[in-house]
Amino acid sequence: MQLEHSHEREDISERLAAENSPNYVRDWVYGGIDGAVTTFAIVAGVVGAQLSAGIIVILGLANLLADGFSMAASNYSGTKTELDDRARLHEIEKKHIRLAPDGEREELRQILKAKGLDGKLLEEAVDAIAANEAVWIETMLTEEYGLASAMRSPWKSGIATFAAFCVCGAVPLLPFLLPFSQPFLWASILTGVVFFIIGAIKARWSLAPWWQSGAETFAIGMLAASAAYLVGYLLRGLA
Repeated sequence: MQLEHSHEREDISERLAAENSPNYVRDWVYGGIDGAVTTFAIVAGVVGAQLSAGIIVILGLANLLADGFSMAASNYSGTKTELDDRARLHEIEKKHIRLAPDGEREELRQILKAKGLDGKLLEEAVDAIAANEAVWIETMLTEEYGLASAMRSPWKSGIATFAAFCVCGAVPLLPFLLPFSQPFLWASILTGVVFFIIGAIKARWSLAPWWQSGAETFAIGMLAASAAYLVGYLLRGLA
């Protein structure tokens, strides 16, 4: 049976370093799906309302900039909040280690005991971790508060979300900007392809096969677009 990665000493060191570094793929998937869904929903709604292609382009471009920036700002703020909270807890642990070291050692001891350590081995592990304040604090942040050791940059998270939103969200507009004979049909096809590709990429972090994840994302995206088209069609008399 083929393993997912090598277990050679050098390979392990490189893999652990890479896996413990911040990953922004989630931000790309998040922004890409939302960009494709919301822009195509606008396209479908305007087509359903039987309005002109010019309105589609205007509303679509406005959505790319406004909604894309809004998502990026929200992601930036949310990620920064996580960093601020981690910094706050870091200072709390640092203060507690300085003022109540015995209590903190007991917390550490119980955490390690819950992992199966006991007796002399447990005390040696407690002593080894407590001998390095930085390691001690990081251990408590991870084990006591459940925080990740690698935190993402708020700026990079926001930029990744905005870029993915604009790239994927622009796809439904391309047939209306270029000389396509049936722009809405092509917008539907191209957007469906984007949904499927994003879902297939998303499968890397799932047990589902790539084609199943792609089909699921495709179905969700097209369902949202169909709802927008239906609303636009039913309200077409108001425009």
